[in-house]
Amino acid sequence: MKFSFIIPVYNRPEELEELLHSLSHQSYSTDFEVVVIEDGSTISSEQVCQKYAQTLHLTYLSKPNTGPGDSRNYGMRHAKYDYFLILDSDCILPPHYLEEVDAFLERQYVDCFGGPDTATDDFTDIQKAINYVMTSLLTTGGIRGNQKTVQRFEPRSFNMGLSRKAFEATGGFGKIHPGEDPDLVIRLWEQDFQTAFIPLAFVFHKRRISWKQFRKQVSKFGQTRAILNYWHPQTRKLTFWLPTCFALGMCAALGLALLGYIWALVVYLCYLLLIGWDSSREHRSMKIGVLSVWAVLVQFFSYGFGFLWATMKIKSTKRPMEEVFPRLFFR
Repeated sequence: MKFSFIIPVYNRPEELEELLHSLSHQSYSTDFEVVVIEDGSTISSEQVCQKYAQTLHLTYLSKPNTGPGDSRNYGMRHAKYDYFLILDSDCILPPHYLEEVDAFLERQYVDCFGGPDTATDDFTDIQKAINYVMTSLLTTGGIRGNQKTVQRFEPRSFNMGLSRKAFEATGGFGKIHPGEDPDLVIRLWEQDFQTAFIPLAFVFHKRRISWKQFRKQVSKFGQTRAILNYWHPQTRKLTFWLPTCFALGMCAALGLALLGYIWALVVYLCYLLLIGWDSSREHRSMKIGVLSVWAVLVQFFSYGFGFLWATMKIKSTKRPMEEVFPRLFFR
């Protein structure tokens, strides 16, 4: 098979260079192309792309800012090959990545796949803590890159494969962001396209993010999940309410503790101790374990209250979602 990497970028030439460097060291022997889409950046990545033009079959495209989903669609429309590999610009690939993808698709072809993300030793402690809570079975249920997951695996666009046939049948990504990934996957399932998880096709996902940015990001995740529930009611699950229940329950537990009833708070403390121990064990760092406890609190409270607020807002209006949540849509 021949593959086209699709990489939207917005004001991040330094991290794009790291990704292109990793692409130039793939062990895969067959030719592949790289399509970089500059999404209305004020800090151009064109010079970085020119640097790798001799070592990679690279196409650089520039367009006004319309968001990552539309930029991926733009790149796929301009790509030459028939299987697209979609990456975020803050990812780095191990040398075997493309070889693993090709081998899997030769054995078990699917029109869409996803792979896991992980951290390298040179990631910051905050990056490692956030990566842990975004991928752990104890926090997100493994839905972002784990074979052992609480629900059917949904590929994510930081590391996703998509056939041209599936792209043309669905029209690709929508204007919503974040949330464009599960929206596309749901529409793929509705048209009987199959998805798969490739465990060894992992990426190192840097997530250059602060605590403030992380809080805003996961709050938007919660809000867009409420919108997806409205658009695709057949996908609603009780598990989507778990972060909200966690946040409300912890608030109630703190209130009960002030009245002298500490048993509920003890349950929460035991869970947080488990998170801290598991992350410390995984990273061999107590500091990262402590940061992971804080990260899971930020994650659950921000997602939970974002999901609750958006669900209540949707139930109280009949206006289009683009008007109700203008900050979650690109025009």
